[in-house]
Amino acid sequence: MEIAFDADNPEWTEADFQRARPAHEVLPEQVLKAFPKTRGPQAAPKKIPVSIRLSPEVVERFKAQGPGWQTRIDDILKKAVGL
Repeated sequence: MEIAFDADNPEWTEADFQRARPAHEVLPEQVLKAFPKTRGPQAAPKKIPVSIRLSPEVVERFKAQGPGWQTRIDDILKKAVGL
């Protein structure tokens, strides 16, 4: 299989790699916006990572509500078991 040449995105040469710099050196503000600092240690006890199989419809419904969908599932499960 032959790879097509793309003039807008040519293959890097050894000289290109030598000139390359990490993104945080070249565009520090943009990198900080795209990759904010991670939060520190949790004040509350950490949750336990588990693997669970859910129907696609359930996952789609929760994900459609936006970020925090796993927390919403946890809240509903806690209510269901009386916590």
